[in-house]
Amino acid sequence: MKNNKVFEQLTKLATEQRNPASMNIDAMSVEEALAVINTEDHKIAGIVQKEIPYIAKAVEIVTDTLRRNGRLIYVGAGTSGRLGVLDAVECPPTFGTDPATIMGIIAGGEKAMFKAQEGAEDSKENGAADIKALDVGPTDVVCGIAASLRTPYVIGAVQEAKNRKARTLFITTNSRDVLYSQEFNELSSVVDVAICPDVGPEVIMGSTRMKSGTAQKMVLNMITTTAMIQLGKIYENMMIDLQMTNKKLRERAKRIVMIATGVGYEEAEEALRKGGGHVKTALVMIKAGVNESEARRRLKQAGGSVRLAIENRTKDQ
Repeated sequence: MKNNKVFEQLTKLATEQRNPASMNIDAMSVEEALAVINTEDHKIAGIVQKEIPYIAKAVEIVTDTLRRNGRLIYVGAGTSGRLGVLDAVECPPTFGTDPATIMGIIAGGEKAMFKAQEGAEDSKENGAADIKALDVGPTDVVCGIAASLRTPYVIGAVQEAKNRKARTLFITTNSRDVLYSQEFNELSSVVDVAICPDVGPEVIMGSTRMKSGTAQKMVLNMITTTAMIQLGKIYENMMIDLQMTNKKLRERAKRIVMIATGVGYEEAEEALRKGGGHVKTALVMIKAGVNESEARRRLKQAGGSVRLAIENRTKDQ
């Protein structure tokens, strides 16, 4: 057999191996096949749990980056890229972030979100070019997402980000030992924090939209949600920087104010009106018994934290 680097890399990846539990899945009944898939999926939460120390480091970097008005940029191909884009586009309506602050780029561009552009992932140069086009710099953090580790587009993007002095994260569903082996040194050498939930063989060999996709989605949820908590966009366990862009979100905002303060529907509606539709301002107005301008002053002083603003404390106190 001719020397084939890609073939050799695939033989070393857990996600490219056969899963003993599903060897005969093509001969199983529908319910038996579903039970195998479900049993394998049950393992993912525990696998992700082992990566919490590394996820915590990523959260610290992302929080610091956003606090300094930098950007979080996800980079991926195929399922991994789509998950990055999904997490990014959900942040503005959920947390009130600027769409330019958290973004996702996918090999093959926007059309790859809806139709597979499989060859697009094979170019390191295209990954680097997309990072250059965004003018990534030292204030930004770039998070590569690649279940298989070896995706050239993602490696090229992360390398270019590091060349530009950006901080770098990497999420893969293969083991940390493989990432830090000589085989993948070109990648590991430019990664500040690696998150490696080792999901093992997929139910269908190589189908990383399955367990790998589930693990990646969980990790992305954890990173952005916890970073937003640190940035004061959550009060108790409620979204308080949501944008009231549709009827559902307007009514959710009123309900949040009612739950957090104990006021009735009309009073919550009035507080939101006086607060310019800003849930945080309405909460501080009611909970601290202050007017709109004082509520906004306290929020600024508290770095956006409703809890601290109610107590009239700064972030550092």
